[in-house]
Amino acid sequence: MASVHESLYFNPMMTNGVVHANVFGIKDWVTPYKISVLALLYEMTTSKPIALQERRRLNKLILPLQQGPDLTLDQFLKTVEECCPQTAYAVKLRLHEMADGELKDMEYFFATLPTPFSAIDSEAYKTSVVGLFMRHMLLAYNKLSFSQVYKLYKALQQYYHSHYSQPGDVQVGLPALAADDSDMDLTSTEDNVGERMEKEELDTRPEVVDRGPLSQKQAEYFLARQAYLLKNDENKALKPSALQDELNNMLKFNPDFAEAHYLSYLNSMRVQDIFISTHSLLHYFDRLILSGSEGKSNGDEGYGRSLRYAALNLAALHCRFGHYQQADLALQEAIRIAQESNDHVCLQHCLSWLYTLEQMKGSDSSVLTEDSVKMAAHFCLPYLVSLGIQSLVQQGAVQGKTAHELMDALKDTDILHWKHSLSELIDISLAQTTSIWRMYGKSTMAQQQAQLLLNMNSLEQVNFGVQQNNTEAFAVALCHLAELHAEQGLYGAVSEVLKHLKEQFPPHTQHAKLWMLCDLKIQFDRAMNDGKYHLAEPHVTAIAALNKTEGLYRKAQVLKALNRTTEAYSILQRLQLYCEKTKYTEMIIRVMLVTAELHWESSGFATALPLLLQALALARQHHLQALASETILHLAFTQLMLGVPEQALGVLHEAMEPILAHGAVMDKGRALLLAARCQMAMAGTRSNGQKHAALGLAVQSLGEAAAYFSMLDCKERLRDVHYLQARLHHTLGQTPQRNKCAMLFRLLDQELQAPGAPLL
Repeated sequence: MASVHESLYFNPMMTNGVVHANVFGIKDWVTPYKISVLALLYEMTTSKPIALQERRRLNKLILPLQQGPDLTLDQFLKTVEECCPQTAYAVKLRLHEMADGELKDMEYFFATLPTPFSAIDSEAYKTSVVGLFMRHMLLAYNKLSFSQVYKLYKALQQYYHSHYSQPGDVQVGLPALAADDSDMDLTSTEDNVGERMEKEELDTRPEVVDRGPLSQKQAEYFLARQAYLLKNDENKALKPSALQDELNNMLKFNPDFAEAHYLSYLNSMRVQDIFISTHSLLHYFDRLILSGSEGKSNGDEGYGRSLRYAALNLAALHCRFGHYQQADLALQEAIRIAQESNDHVCLQHCLSWLYTLEQMKGSDSSVLTEDSVKMAAHFCLPYLVSLGIQSLVQQGAVQGKTAHELMDALKDTDILHWKHSLSELIDISLAQTTSIWRMYGKSTMAQQQAQLLLNMNSLEQVNFGVQQNNTEAFAVALCHLAELHAEQGLYGAVSEVLKHLKEQFPPHTQHAKLWMLCDLKIQFDRAMNDGKYHLAEPHVTAIAALNKTEGLYRKAQVLKALNRTTEAYSILQRLQLYCEKTKYTEMIIRVMLVTAELHWESSGFATALPLLLQALALARQHHLQALASETILHLAFTQLMLGVPEQALGVLHEAMEPILAHGAVMDKGRALLLAARCQMAMAGTRSNGQKHAALGLAVQSLGEAAAYFSMLDCKERLRDVHYLQARLHHTLGQTPQRNKCAMLFRLLDQELQAPGAPLL
């Protein structure tokens, strides 16, 4: 089982991930820790009946104890006690009898050890895991000479007494454990005691500097376990520093252990350590070649295979860190070696990385991607086919393809995923669909796809109690959910989602930047909506550290709010030029909208009109409904200020339906407030009967707008609404309502103590 996990999770391009027999040059031996495990198995078989839940937990613990690294006695007893306090006490008493007795007590234990296992009704058969382990230990013990047996006994005494500060403390410890047995909770839910055991053993052992070499099986189990956890649930793996210490200790006894170097490479990538990750990756392929494991099985072909995949992995590493020139050189080297060896599979991987590299550089790679998809389909490589199609979908979304074209393409990839059980790509496809619907402004569909991903069971085999839930796809979906809830003013739900993200993706993990940026953007928008610009300004620097483009855009927003128009305009012009160069259409439209607002500040409404029409044409060309609706709001306000409220209201009705269906709460409130202002302006030119009807509609619109602004606690906009409500009620002769709205306006105005914001 361990070797299978290694071949799956160390490197998808490896042909031999098995740790060979006697890889450390030593054999399994009898140690004091192994005697403790034997004592546990003996007590499980001979002691009084154990409760079903406790026995189940102990059975799940046996394999990690046998295959994992040696534990100290304190860690061993603590792990057993969590499963069954009664058995832990019996094991402690058994070890006490041997360690504080004489050599003959240990001899007697090994002499009586086979008796309970040879019984007819014994659960431990000869060929079971327990039976094989016991027979293996007995054979190893019987081969020891007398001097070796004496050394083992002395080691057992030292192992036992190191658990206490003084040997005399043993007498105090045993009754205390017995007294606490009745108070232990024996009905606690079952968990992965193996994972907890290994984390506690390695994370809380600073005093152990040299543990000695591991056996072959211990190394296999440890490496396979950690590699699997790093791939599927990084939180349950060891901390980066603790894992690196273990790997260094392992490599100290066998520097040519290639798989340990590869796990060191994966571990270094967690903390973005370019030096150690490059060093470990190069050492992995060097050791793989020097060990002869590939060459012996495949001759020169095995040697060449290692070289070309080494170059390909090095290119991927440089891509990860943004070193595009070095990545390109390594990729060209991998392509050259693969062409010389006529390795079509390696060439397809190289082509996939080639178009990925071109995308990272900002170049158009659609032709390369299409070629990659065709060739991968020809060589029956469904994983690369799907990745290529997903890349084309992403490029198509940026280039303005319609939603049905993109969804049809993703539907074809989904068929491929389910046919070949590519669970990781299923997750990516759902996350990508969520992002596409969000980009198009369909918040309901985006939320549906995100929930589908989060509630879907993984197709991966669940080993070590791990669910596949710490991948980038899950992080993207959760960030979208957080932003969607923030748009609706549900900040309590946002806090819960972000709390889960922080637990699932700690700051040192590679996908933590996603939730960090999401959290900062939500806090920034909330502060800007509340008019608290002094709180929004510090977030700009943090956002710029994670995303330079977003940082510049937010900085321009803050400068505009602080009436520093010239600085804001300069930043927006630079940002627009950069986004046009990189074809970042969404940001181009946002920049145009903020630039139009700057023109409003100087009463340049006629100047803003061509800019808004250009933004609207761009939004419709790329099917960006949310941005198109926001642009229409700006157009309607501009027309209102130019003195044509009829045209403004007609334009506004075009955007009202999508805004109320999919828009944020702030956009809904702004749209209704603007509609009320248009209705008020139109009422002034009508007869008395029509005027009262129009003002009644305006009052209704303002009431709905106030409800939306209240959800966000947007006091500045609520102040504007209450002012207009008081004016309308005064015109309609509704004195009690006028007085109430006037009082609310006065309270908010005194609280804010600032000039009113524009009424959009």
